[in-house]
Amino acid sequence: MLGEKQLLNRLRDSLEPAMSKLGLAFALTGLSANFWTGLGLAISIAAGAVYASGRIGFDWYIASLLGGILLLASGFFDIVDGSVARATKKTSKKGAFLDSSFDKIAESVVFIGVAAGHLASPVLCMVGLALSLLVSYTRARAESLGVELKGIGIGERAERLLILAVIGMIPVKGAMTWAIVIVSIVAGITLAHRIIVTSKRL
Repeated sequence: MLGEKQLLNRLRDSLEPAMSKLGLAFALTGLSANFWTGLGLAISIAAGAVYASGRIGFDWYIASLLGGILLLASGFFDIVDGSVARATKKTSKKGAFLDSSFDKIAESVVFIGVAAGHLASPVLCMVGLALSLLVSYTRARAESLGVELKGIGIGERAERLLILAVIGMIPVKGAMTWAIVIVSIVAGITLAHRIIVTSKRL
């Protein structure tokens, strides 16, 4: 787990210069970081709605493909908001709160959309969503107790949604089921890792 954590951290660090340039570019629009946070949420809700459309006559693959594209777009703007905040030096507690809250809303809507569109078993979707939210909760709770968990675990939100979007777009019946299963496994491993790390540091 340690090697995987270090690998992911090195990857994130290597992308930091590009993210800084991205933040500066979007900051030139004059739009605040909170605007991009809201846009990311809106696109996530659209992704959930498209996934759910598989139940009302949309071809299952079209729903999975378009939903995945929208989910990737929402992830892009989720990166943009933080980059803009850092580039403009306008990070705030309000922005951090909105970003975290909107992330959880977006993740919930996406899993609900997949379940509603019958793209994967509703039970599997509930398991995936529960584990994903628990991963976020353990970090928030640990950090409220003074334990830093940033970068701990192999499945933070960005990795989980990337898995869901990309595997879900594979043109094979049942691909979304496998995406949910993999997300659940990754989230479960991350949850256990964070509980162990936090327990040792307290």
